[in-house]
Amino acid sequence: MADVNPFKVAQKQLDDCAEILKLDSSVHQLLRQPMRELHVTIPVRMDDGSVKVFQGFRVQYNNALGPTKGGIRFHPEETVDTVRALAAWMTWKCSLLGLPLGGGKGGVICNPKELSQGELERLSRGYVDAIWQFMGPEKDVPAPDVYTTPQIMAWMMDEFSKLTGSNSFGCITGKPLCVGGSCGRNDATARGGMFTLREAAKELGINLKNATVAIQGYGNAGCYAAFLARDLFGCKVVAISDSKGGIYNENGLDIEAACTIKTETSTVANVTGVKRISNPELLELPVDILIVAALENVITNENAARIKAKVILELANGPTTPEADEILFKNGVHLIPDFLCNAGGVTVSYFEMVQNITRYAWTTEEVYQKLDERMTSAYHSVLGASKQYNVNMRKAAYTVAVSRVVEAVKLRGWA
Repeated sequence: MADVNPFKVAQKQLDDCAEILKLDSSVHQLLRQPMRELHVTIPVRMDDGSVKVFQGFRVQYNNALGPTKGGIRFHPEETVDTVRALAAWMTWKCSLLGLPLGGGKGGVICNPKELSQGELERLSRGYVDAIWQFMGPEKDVPAPDVYTTPQIMAWMMDEFSKLTGSNSFGCITGKPLCVGGSCGRNDATARGGMFTLREAAKELGINLKNATVAIQGYGNAGCYAAFLARDLFGCKVVAISDSKGGIYNENGLDIEAACTIKTETSTVANVTGVKRISNPELLELPVDILIVAALENVITNENAARIKAKVILELANGPTTPEADEILFKNGVHLIPDFLCNAGGVTVSYFEMVQNITRYAWTTEEVYQKLDERMTSAYHSVLGASKQYNVNMRKAAYTVAVSRVVEAVKLRGWA
């Protein structure tokens, strides 16, 4: 639903939480808006010698708990309202996981698929040139997101280091290993989601071995989720999709082959010997677990009642509208909300910051173990709040996360 404003959704979710917690009006109003918002213009010299001007944003939503943290999106349909919403969700995500960080997000309106490697590098450096005075390890730490990569993070880190006159690996996370990246970062979002799925299955009495899984969005997080669900738990992935369509086989898909076809042809829809389905059809399949790993507002009041999955994992940000949340809760669908389910990415980004500061690298096993502890603890905090207030898991996650931010706001004397 393109007409759904993601920031209005984020504000509505906060409003519902404020009512549950009976927040003071001043605190509520403070948390409804970003604390700082940058709109930047980025001129880039193209390969043909012309100059193209790009528009970018950086929203630093709230830093009561620490420096703001959040990814940067390069997307042709990026909007400031999307960035605002994502920055808000990142605020609650960091709080929920007990990270000493606030929430931020960035974006540039562009289509990276149409840019050469040189043009992409100049755009990446230009973005940092425009915002560098407002970023850094003690201010705001960007990371990769939609259509941004470890290589782009390396360019941005290098540009910030040049501008500040010192190596500053901790100014950016999601970097390649040899320039301060962390082991375990690539699959952190999906792996963190799997830890919450494991705990949900225990709570609901679901045997994950041979449980059926459908995944909307077969990008980085969705692809890793497919392999981890199979390899960790023995789940059977029966449907996957990307922006160009999906495939379904009730007996299970060959996910290795799907990855190969995706790499070679840019879409899983070209896999042969399976049933072709649309993205909306995938959401309504009779599966045990539905993983939404694409973009915002795909589960709405128009299709929520037809969803048959027992558990929904939101690896994407904002895939479910507030109206749909209520329908799913009423129908007994156990939804693990985005800023809990996909918090593995920012958690390992935080681990990357810690390693950069101490100049001591952790092993992959150490990262996974620390991530498991954080995700498991956060899941049970949310589950407990859901039972305490008799509300859906998203509202419960908000009560836990917002309460912590409110405490910091009051202790700092802001309201």
